[in-house]
Parts: sequence; structure tokens; C-alpha cells
Amino acid sequence: MKLIGKKALVLGAAKGIGRALALALAEAGVRVILTYYDWPEAAKAMQEEFAAGGYEHLAVKVDLRRPSEVAKLFVRLKEKFGGLDILINNIERGGMPVVHGPYTSSQWDLEIATTLKAKWFVFDQALPLLKKSGNGVAVTLSSIAGIVGRSGPAGLIFNDGYAAVNRAVSSFTETWARQGAPEVRVNELMLGFFETRHAEKTRGWPLLTSEQQQAVIDHTLLKRTGKIDDIIKAVFFMIKDAPFMTGSIIRLDGGYSLGHSEVPPMPEGLPDV
Repeated sequence: MKLIGKKALVLGAAKGIGRALALALAEAGVRVILTYYDWPEAAKAMQEEFAAGGYEHLAVKVDLRRPSEVAKLFVRLKEKFGGLDILINNIERGGMPVVHGPYTSSQWDLEIATTLKAKWFVFDQALPLLKKSGNGVAVTLSSIAGIVGRSGPAGLIFNDGYAAVNRAVSSFTETWARQGAPEVRVNELMLGFFETRHAEKTRGWPLLTSEQQQAVIDHTLLKRTGKIDDIIKAVFFMIKDAPFMTGSIIRLDGGYSLGHSEVPPMPEGLPDV
């Protein structure tokens, strides 16, 4: 896919991964629609940055947990740009046990509403426009919590509900790929420990001891946490360079899911066998 002149909706663009992805797309010539809800100072800085760069964009404050507000978002999107080619489905709320402690009913509801239901509401509205594009792409960002759950070093960062909803997101990915075909490719990028998500620059990471932080890194085969640039490269590959890939779930976790267990040397075996 050639990016110049395309139209992209990037959720959660106020800061962190969403903002970086939106900026990278804008720099590549994409017209971007940016959503935000909380973090007012970050949202203000985001809008100032895009305006100063002269990027064609529309920033919309919207509570994506509410279908009526999602519908209004798409009315504004169609009024501004007329259609949609790319969806970056980057909306979540992860309840870190080290931050939130034991579960409450409201915490359950918030995680399910944000990390799971909001993604569905947005994709449901986006699909007709992506199909009309004729060469649409949807990339959903999720977490390896859906694989590893609350186990090992990740147990202080991922909780039960967050793990469950991320596993459910992967079910969405497969369903959406079937719904979108052949005009729309739908893929999922399952993230490990990254700056601004799960690791550095989050509320939970500084609450871990240095030993607990190191345990996460030691469990990761590449012995580091991820950088936002790692995500940008992977997302651009999915958008631009993977025309035959849909319904795929790609882990971008530095090998965390495989763990640090060593592979022993091959035994010599019994003689004359």
C-alpha cells in the first residue's frame, strides 16, 4: 500500500504508542484522525505538535466505550475526509496488580469496556468504510498477557481480566479478518514489555523493585524491553509490505513468551541404536 494521501484513524493518540504511530503516519503523508479522552495536557500537546507540523489531521475527544459517541466520531470522520483506509485499533486499559491491587467489580467492568468492547464498537463502524476503500487495513494492538496471563515475572503487571480480554481480542482478529476479506486485511500486533506500555514510563514499572524489573528482562530472550520505534516498524510492515497477510497474530515481545529456559545440548544417544 502506498501511504501518501491515505486516511487513517488512530485511537489513543494523546501520548505514547498511539501518538508516535499517528505522527509516523502523518510524516509519511497520511491524513490522520486522532482520538483522545483523558490526559488533557498530553492531548493539548499532541494537537499543538500536529498543527505545528502542518499535518492534515482531525483530533476528536471521544469516549470510545460509548457506541453513540463512536457513531458521532465516524460522522465527523466522513465529513472531514470522506472515507477511511487504515485503522489503528489502539485502545486499552490494563489493570496492573502492582498498581490497583485486588480486583473490584468496577475494575473488571472498566477493563472489559475499554480493552475489549471499545475495539469492537470502533471496528464495527470502520468496516464499511475500509471495505469501500478497496484496500483497507486494520491493525489491532494487544498484549502478550493473552498468552502468558498472570504468571512468572509478568504476574505483577498483568492481571486476570486483562489477560482474558486480550485473549478475546485475538478471537476478534480472526472473525474480523473473515468479515473484511477480500477488501480489508485485519491483523493483530501482540506487544510484550515496552516503554509506555507495561514497562518504563508507566505507573507500575517504578513500583517494582530493581530485582523484579530485572526478572522481566532476564525472562526476555533479547534481554531488553521494547522501544516505540520497534512498534512503528512492525505496524508499517503490516500496512505497507504484507499484502497477503490477514487474520495473523504477531508477537512483538523480544521472546518473552518463550521464556529464558535454556535448550540443552543434544545427547549422544545409545551406541548401535
